[in-house]
Amino acid sequence: MTHAEAAARAEFLRADLERHNQLYYQGKPVISDQQFDVLLRELQDIEAKFPDLITPDSPTQRVGSAPIEGFAQIRHSAPMMSLDNTYSEEELAEFFARLQKGLGREKIDCVVEPKVDGVAISIRYENGLLKHAVTRGDGQTGDDVTTNIKTIKSLPLRLPKDGPQNFEVRGEVYMSKANFAKLNQEREEAGEATFANPRNSTAGTLKLLDSKIVAKRPLDVVFYGLADATGLEVQSQKDMHDLLGRAGLRKADHIWHASTAEELISAIRELDEKRKALPYETDGAVIKVNSFVDQRELGFTSKAPRWAIAYKYQPEQAETKLLSVDIQVGRTGALTPVARLVPVFVSGSTVSNATLHNFEEIERKDIRIGDYVIIEKAGEIIPAVVSVKTEKRSGDEPKIPVPTNCPICGTGVKKDEEQVVIRCPNPHCPEVVKRRIEHFVSRGAMDISGLGESVVAQLVELKLVQDVADLYALDQIKLATLERVGTKSIDNYLKAIEQSKTQSPAKLVFGLGILHVGAGGGRKLLEHFGSIDAVQAASLEELAQCPDIGGVVAQSLFAWFRDEVNIELLKRLKASGLTFAQQEIVAASDKLNGTTWVITGALSEEREKIAETIRSHGGKVSGSVSGKTTYLLAGEDAGSKVDKATKLGVKIISEPEFRVMIG
Repeated sequence: MTHAEAAARAEFLRADLERHNQLYYQGKPVISDQQFDVLLRELQDIEAKFPDLITPDSPTQRVGSAPIEGFAQIRHSAPMMSLDNTYSEEELAEFFARLQKGLGREKIDCVVEPKVDGVAISIRYENGLLKHAVTRGDGQTGDDVTTNIKTIKSLPLRLPKDGPQNFEVRGEVYMSKANFAKLNQEREEAGEATFANPRNSTAGTLKLLDSKIVAKRPLDVVFYGLADATGLEVQSQKDMHDLLGRAGLRKADHIWHASTAEELISAIRELDEKRKALPYETDGAVIKVNSFVDQRELGFTSKAPRWAIAYKYQPEQAETKLLSVDIQVGRTGALTPVARLVPVFVSGSTVSNATLHNFEEIERKDIRIGDYVIIEKAGEIIPAVVSVKTEKRSGDEPKIPVPTNCPICGTGVKKDEEQVVIRCPNPHCPEVVKRRIEHFVSRGAMDISGLGESVVAQLVELKLVQDVADLYALDQIKLATLERVGTKSIDNYLKAIEQSKTQSPAKLVFGLGILHVGAGGGRKLLEHFGSIDAVQAASLEELAQCPDIGGVVAQSLFAWFRDEVNIELLKRLKASGLTFAQQEIVAASDKLNGTTWVITGALSEEREKIAETIRSHGGKVSGSVSGKTTYLLAGEDAGSKVDKATKLGVKIISEPEFRVMIG
């Protein structure tokens, strides 16, 4: 490979890996973990051969994602590094040989533990009390999620007095298989999007700013390492496990010791059998040198310790026959192909349906009706067709046609080139109407509780509701025509519908299901324009100038608000009494006029409440410190924003000083 070829390939891999990384965290993975690791290793090999091609933003150079907005940031006492991965027993034996060479002896005591598929966390205890909990973040600085972590019932907030009192421990936050299934069932009934896998649900839960919601999603945590144990007699992984026991902290359910390559391989094979019965998802085993003295001698690379490795199990696959392909229609009209299969048991459950992602993916893999296909669960949850056994074809297998008409209403479809999606453009398509109403009534939008998928389906099929505005014309007589719905349920539905009229206009904009406009976009629009009427009247240029609203979103908004059907819909919603304008903040004073504030750390009130106070006195509130920031309001355990404010010369004030300023 020439330098020019390597540069081109590296550029492609960086973009492709970042795309897959985003899809994974959005709960929409299209490749398996193993396929991702193969691409990552290819990029690592290229950068090793051509070091000048390494860029600061290369996926090979980062351990995790940057801290999210909304939480204070805390710098780790020691970096939270990732582990090198392998899927091969031969490579595991090679890893052990490197240990032998590095330490100069044949037998090396290693510990083998299950690799819990969750979210990494670092928790510090001081004087026996839980001080803070921090996510991995970028490996150097993470998000302070202490309030959310405290909702974990199995985690002690105060340590036993006869045990260690001061240390920092690292582990994995997870959602059990049973709790994940329950959460998804509740979300489905509420008309909300379900999570792709337990790890995705755990990550999403930890990012929530409202710990009350977190408490309703039962998380758990298991610990595996120490970041700081100053003053404690801890010289090995075994000592660390003993410390966890004395502190009342949960450790791995199964732990093996192995001192040869053969014993390591035997342990990971035994774990592969036992992990299926564990309450949490696992995707591999973690192998670590037991002695901390040996660990220090072996040291680290720039990214990972040389004394540890993660062995990833091959995703469980199964062969079955593709019987037919159905097409599902979503709320935006997107047509998604779904494979109907001869039922087959894989990864703990019987699978009869699998995603085919899109029609370009079908063409790329050359999937045909009647094919014998290999399926696996992406993230061990979502069944997907990964390949075709072309050698088993009879030659009579027909290709899967790309639809030219919607399978529900018959309208001619349109291709969305940007998103590789085929859509039904008919806003009155019954399936589009159902999905749109399910989105409108969901918790994140208008929060009309009780109107789940089955109720919405009946409302549409009986033509009681043909768009979201029809919900506000429902009454007891109309609802009484629904099957298996009693008087009490009807009263609850009507109360919830009436209550939804008080929801913020930002939630209403999100609930309308405008293409490319999410919950955050709805908030930004209303903060900027003040009312839905102002958004509707805005020009394309004015929409594009709204913070965080780019050209694509602006174009989508502009087109939506000028569609005659949507204009009439808005008139009916307004006539029904829904809130179209932001509630004006009552001005308490103008003492903070012309100032911009950033809030960080633990304060006496919720952050949003303090932000409202600042706005009521004429100030503005931002999420990040910049040269335009006037004041940083810093509470206890303030993070890296204090450092940035100091560097930029931004004045840092305490809460008591703030209270004096506003009188």
